[in-house]
Amino acid sequence: MTPKPLPYKTRLIIWTITTLNDAAIRRDGTTNRRFLNFINIKAPANPNPVKNVKTYDITVDPSRNLWFRVFEPVLEDPQDAQLPVIVFFHGGGFTILSPDSMTYDAVCRRFARKVGAVVVSVNYRLSPEHRYPAQYEDGFDVLEFLDGDRKVLPECANVSWCFLAGDSAGGNLAHHVGKKACEANFSRVKVVGVVAIQPFFGGQERTESEKMKNQIFITTKRTDWAWKAFMPDGDRDHEVINVSGPNAADITKIKDFPATLVFVGGLDILQDWQRKYYEWLKKSGKEAYLVEYPNMIHAFYVFPEFPESTMLITEVRDFVQKQIQIKSLM
Repeated sequence: MTPKPLPYKTRLIIWTITTLNDAAIRRDGTTNRRFLNFINIKAPANPNPVKNVKTYDITVDPSRNLWFRVFEPVLEDPQDAQLPVIVFFHGGGFTILSPDSMTYDAVCRRFARKVGAVVVSVNYRLSPEHRYPAQYEDGFDVLEFLDGDRKVLPECANVSWCFLAGDSAGGNLAHHVGKKACEANFSRVKVVGVVAIQPFFGGQERTESEKMKNQIFITTKRTDWAWKAFMPDGDRDHEVINVSGPNAADITKIKDFPATLVFVGGLDILQDWQRKYYEWLKKSGKEAYLVEYPNMIHAFYVFPEFPESTMLITEVRDFVQKQIQIKSLM
């Protein structure tokens, strides 16, 4: 498919991000972290509502810089209000960005406001300094923390209506952390849904979409580097990378596996892996939904100038409300 010309602002942002990112990564699998941190423009937490959402940060484990940012929507009638909790994992190929990145601060603020949820955005450790399985351990430990501490979230937050969401690498994390949560014995947290936005999966063999000539934003060269930094042994058919491949986990016997909403962009080189993921969920007997935007690039939803960005938020809101209704009737 030949991509339509992107808006000028979008092209400028993509060019800036990719140019600076490529300059900071090295062939030996390491990064210039100081440079990456320099270009990661951050937004501080703000207890004063901005667009009807206030934010604050909570530390889980200072020894590994594990913390999360809470996005709390301001309610018109807070008395007896109950809101779902969305635990969010940011994208960035497991290598860059954070919850206080300006882009993800804005994204999570939109989710909190438009979906009507308390959002918990996780600062997990990054590769190549921290390789697999550090990211999954951090994600799960945040759920354990929320399960045991009743005071860190606002009174309106209902952790029995917990959704795991993420884009790209964060979508990968949302799936695997959700699977592990199903096997845990939490007393309060109940994961009832996963929102996988263009999740970052892969495998040993190249798919047709990875051979696309017009590669925008992410490329096979960049994803190859990210996988090597994440898992240096090079096993691209490992179950956390090739989630539906020859070494895939057997989820057919996991009774309470969460309903999963998968988003795919038609100009994303990862789209074939994302469809395989959806098909694998369905074949495993799990509740799964696929939403495709044929003309969208990878990470399109962080650009509010795309109408599809608003459409995605609406799809997430409807999915969350539907799952809450289902669970409330059980």
